[in-house]
Amino acid sequence: MTASAIEIIAAIVFGVALLHTFSAKSIEVLAHKYPRHAGLMHLLGEVEVVFGFWAFILIGLMALIAGGSEALSYVESRHYTEPLFVFVVMVVAASRPILLMVQRAILQIARFVPLNNLVVQVWLGLAIVPLLGSLITEPAAMTLAALILAPLVFKPEMPEWLKYATIGVLFVNVSIGGTLTAYAAPPVLMVAATWQWDTVFMATQLGWKATIAVLINASVMTFMLRRYVRGVAVKQDEAKNTVPLTVSAIHLLFLAGVVMFAHHMVIFIGLFMLFLGFTQAYERYQSPLILKEGLLVGFFLAGLVVLGGMQQWWLQPIVSRLEPTALFFSAALLTAVTDNAALTYLGSLITGISDEAKYMLVAGAVAGGGLTVIANAPNPAGAALLKNGFADQSIGAGGLLLGALPPTIVALLMFLLF
Repeated sequence: MTASAIEIIAAIVFGVALLHTFSAKSIEVLAHKYPRHAGLMHLLGEVEVVFGFWAFILIGLMALIAGGSEALSYVESRHYTEPLFVFVVMVVAASRPILLMVQRAILQIARFVPLNNLVVQVWLGLAIVPLLGSLITEPAAMTLAALILAPLVFKPEMPEWLKYATIGVLFVNVSIGGTLTAYAAPPVLMVAATWQWDTVFMATQLGWKATIAVLINASVMTFMLRRYVRGVAVKQDEAKNTVPLTVSAIHLLFLAGVVMFAHHMVIFIGLFMLFLGFTQAYERYQSPLILKEGLLVGFFLAGLVVLGGMQQWWLQPIVSRLEPTALFFSAALLTAVTDNAALTYLGSLITGISDEAKYMLVAGAVAGGGLTVIANAPNPAGAALLKNGFADQSIGAGGLLLGALPPTIVALLMFLLF
């Protein structure tokens, strides 16, 4: 069978994986109806498992059709730095010393605002932490924001539609909140070197518009949540929450080192090994690391890398033939069904693309980054940390899409009109 036929098969498998993603919540429901097969249903109902599962099926089909050596060559030709980086930065950023520092900073800021303290915390989690992603990277911001918002919003008594609206705002704000710099957002990172976009360019062309959109989205969502977060008692064990300043500082250094060497897998994996050793040595100041959640997210992204690597034959012609405005809206829609970093990367391969088209491609890709779990690399991290707060402990694709539409429209208008 020819290579083009293999690409068609890969596109079909990719489509089936997308359908599986949108059906994950229904599969979780089946787990309760058929307890005999609950284990398998729970496995297939994990959104983070979907793309890795279908990536293995694609590799198996390639081995049957083209031979094992070609299948292995393709898998080994993919770059897995981003999935590994997201796994590492997620685990490090969610460690107790760092999380406590951020939580305390948010509590201190909230005390100076003459409004309900918990309402202010929600606003800070939806606004400031996503913007902080421009410095500590989007995966780290997503992890911290999710852990801060989980006990305040994603609880049983909160109406389900408000949970979906909140996670939609969070996903969109994290996606656009990393555009103040040239290294924090994966879709920007994919084109920054090729198009010579630096941090000054990002802040002046996209970043300030994204900041306004983030603040609008967070303010509206917080206003909607204000009645439901009042009276929430967050109990804190001061003895348990006491972490020496030196331990917190060392954790911050590890996080800074991982971020600094985000493109150098050997270095940040080495730092992660040292980090694991340090947390073991000072175990009394640690909570269990979120290794399972991080591995699931890394598995998801690695599967997306394998499946997405063979979609260029149909994605690139679409991107290259569109006018800038049409490209803007198409990018926002396409990013819902393929990772926005993969979309901008394909755009960077197109020769002769205009500056306006470059802007429209990236702006549309980041604006649409909250529409689905697969639209933006950090989304699976947020989904893994927040899904237990939803019915059946699963996030429905339809609910997420509806929840993300309003903040997405705000982002689209900011990028298009200003």
